Amino acid sequence: MIARRLSRPFCTDLGVAERREWLVTNGRGSYAMGTVAGTLTRRYHGLLVAALEPPAARRMLVTTVQIVAECQGATYALGTNRWASGLHAPEGWRYCSGFVVRDGVPTWTYALGDAVVELAIAMPHGRDETALALRVVTAPEPVAFALHLVVTDRDHHGGSLPDPATFVTTVDGDRAAIALPASARPLHVRVPGATLTVTGDRWSGFYAEREAERGHDPLEDAVHALDARVVFPPGGGGGIVVGLVPATDDASAIVDAALARGAALSHPFRDPLLGELALAADQFVVTTTAGASRTSIIAGYPWFADWGRDTMIALPGLALACGRVAVAEEILRAYVPFVRDGLLPNTLPDAGAPAEYNTVDAALWFIEAIRRCAAVTRDETFVPALFPVVRSIVEHYTVGTRYGIGVDPADGLLRAGEPGVQLTWMDAKVGDHVVTPRIGKPVEINALWYAALVTAAALARECNVDDAPYDAAAARVAASFGRFWNDARGACFDVIDGPNGDDPALRPNQLFAVAFAPALLGAERSRDVVDVCAHELVTPVGLRTLAPSDPMYRGSYGGDQRSRDAAYHQGTVWPWLIGVFVRAHLNVYRDKPRARRYVEALRDALDGDAIGTLGEIFEGDPPHAPVGTIAQAWSVAEVIEAYVASSG
Repeated sequence: MIARRLSRPFCTDLGVAERREWLVTNGRGSYAMGTVAGTLTRRYHGLLVAALEPPAARRMLVTTVQIVAECQGATYALGTNRWASGLHAPEGWRYCSGFVVRDGVPTWTYALGDAVVELAIAMPHGRDETALALRVVTAPEPVAFALHLVVTDRDHHGGSLPDPATFVTTVDGDRAAIALPASARPLHVRVPGATLTVTGDRWSGFYAEREAERGHDPLEDAVHALDARVVFPPGGGGGIVVGLVPATDDASAIVDAALARGAALSHPFRDPLLGELALAADQFVVTTTAGASRTSIIAGYPWFADWGRDTMIALPGLALACGRVAVAEEILRAYVPFVRDGLLPNTLPDAGAPAEYNTVDAALWFIEAIRRCAAVTRDETFVPALFPVVRSIVEHYTVGTRYGIGVDPADGLLRAGEPGVQLTWMDAKVGDHVVTPRIGKPVEINALWYAALVTAAALARECNVDDAPYDAAAARVAASFGRFWNDARGACFDVIDGPNGDDPALRPNQLFAVAFAPALLGAERSRDVVDVCAHELVTPVGLRTLAPSDPMYRGSYGGDQRSRDAAYHQGTVWPWLIGVFVRAHLNVYRDKPRARRYVEALRDALDGDAIGTLGEIFEGDPPHAPVGTIAQAWSVAEVIEAYVASSG
């Protein structure tokens, strides 16, 4: 069993319990998330956020289920709400004696006088449902529960509550259906053995503190649509299931199935940390139904969908390192039809909007993922099927494609960029201002370009195709790569041949050359790169995107969207970069125990914003507070990769 716990002192400290979050997903892009305290501190907190066009078009449908227990003449409200007035009411966090994420299932224990009650939340894999299972662990007599179902119907990024009168509820025994006016479909409810009562009143003024911190409207209204009353004897239990399809299992069965699935995913790993990371990895793998059914990767929860660059960076760690080779093959094959003019989409947006191709590196990461998969697949058709798209990407990049992407005939290096467009992973934009435009020849793009050419040559040989053009192009890149070296700093320029010349900013991008193509810099320079990055960029939670000594460095990440985007790649720490750093460190020093220490430092980050997973970014200045998305695919993937690489 994989478990991460918070004991009573943490659960009953409201400041701590409100900052600790949980997340469950269903493999379709739908999710449920909230705080250990029970408060809704983000607009994304809710019990059912359903992807109507998996994994896109996600809508907040169920805000909360407020649970009130009655035992021995006393009443205990287990929920906690923060209101616009500043008050917390009720204060259910005071009764919480423990919280655990057990095999991926968040579970609370409440001490209610002489009774102990357990609450677990799970989503069945592949179904848009959420189950809340209650169990009376011990009690001197039966415990009665009143369940107050609170719903809404809006885009998960925000929006107004429709008229409460339009949430028409019909009851049939222990089942109910609630018309969702904006989504034009019913929400199904099942509470076996319960008495259901239609309500329909408006609850106004939920206050989302984290949204206020981000400069967004923190207020939320919802509809108290339904009440359920049910009684469980000591040792007994049941619960409520809410979803877009009529429930076929009760809440306890759904939780049991989720626990079994979590155990099956984590069991193959002897190392508990890898088992926990494998559970986190599974949350990002989704089956989409937009167009033809395909497998993909959600970039991050709660606000990202499946993105090309993120998918390809994360795929080796989330799938291959977790022994899910078939999943990796499915994803790579599924992305082939999206390649246009040699480019892989940067984003596949919500609600069926057209794919966006504003990226130079996604296609290069695609080739790297193909290389990694080809090395382990047993499918003899994989390389012949994927080589044509590799060849197409290389050909388009060589002759030139969109956004100024193309090989410079003067030196064989890859250049990219045009004003107003952000093409690399450092892609923050404030209005029309690109914070880190990096027009010219970025160092990591050329390292990845070299690796792509080497891969193309190897795959060509496997397919009995002439490899000479790829080998020649790779040799030209290797001969010119020395142009990136900055003798004055003993490190690489971040970009050369840009509109303002060569950029000496100390960023982590140079590590890609040491990690993926160490021959490009040679032993001494590779060591210098690793050492300077270790000294100025490495933190206990990942690597800074800019050295603190740089006048453009921003050590804090907060405020409104404009302020946050301005700091996004100007010093903010990214956990996913630890994977690149560890690869580079191992290539230079060949010292696995030393490299492992950098990964071990991230263990505590699994208790960050979201328990049991890794978020997107941390602030550059100590104590490196977690910010950004609470669960990020490439953060989890690259820590898995780094941990595996430094094992043994």
